[in-house]
Amino acid sequence: MDLAENLNNSFGYAKKLFTDAGRLIVLIVLELIPIVNWIVVGYGTKVLKESPGSDAPPKLEKYGELFVEGGKVFLASLIYMIVPLILIAGGIGSFIAAMVIRGGPDFMTRGFRFGEMFLLGGMGIMLVLVGAVLAFFILIFLGAAIAHMVKTGQFGKAFAFGEVLSLIRKIGWGKYLGWIALVVVISVVVGAAGGAIPYLGWLVRAIVSPILAVFLFRSLGLLYSEGSA
Repeated sequence: MDLAENLNNSFGYAKKLFTDAGRLIVLIVLELIPIVNWIVVGYGTKVLKESPGSDAPPKLEKYGELFVEGGKVFLASLIYMIVPLILIAGGIGSFIAAMVIRGGPDFMTRGFRFGEMFLLGGMGIMLVLVGAVLAFFILIFLGAAIAHMVKTGQFGKAFAFGEVLSLIRKIGWGKYLGWIALVVVISVVVGAAGGAIPYLGWLVRAIVSPILAVFLFRSLGLLYSEGSA
């Protein structure tokens, strides 16, 4: 299955959410509630787990189990991203410290303050850049890692780096990176379209997010099946 077929299949699959208005409304409401919206992510993992065997979104049930599965995705993602987040937070902190020094009353009369400002500011920019680049490469790996965790049903498999790399090689690096690029573009376009609507943008994003989640998890499930075959 090429990427076009994958995306078309996933789009058709996600459209079937509209066949059950009650399920879709509940997903939208859950998406609006912080932490509770892990259930929506958990529902996405159920989609991933059942793909490609199922041709329609599953029932929305066993909310506790879905919440736990969504929590696992959040925790695994946080562990992967903890170093980039620390670097970026440290960089922002250094930059803020530089701005505080610049705004001090003795900034112009105490020369060493000028040097401190540029040192902290430069360090802050460097840390943010390094953190952002590292986050970019981790995010490339993270999709396959999450899929491997969900499909095997073992949290530790998200960190089985050799197995995840083998999975990506079997999918094909070109195809996998192409999928990542398309997913990013689709997500950015959908998010920007929702954000462009004044006042109601948050509601539009809440409506679209569950549909987008089902689409992405379905697509990732199809991709995983090719690498694990």
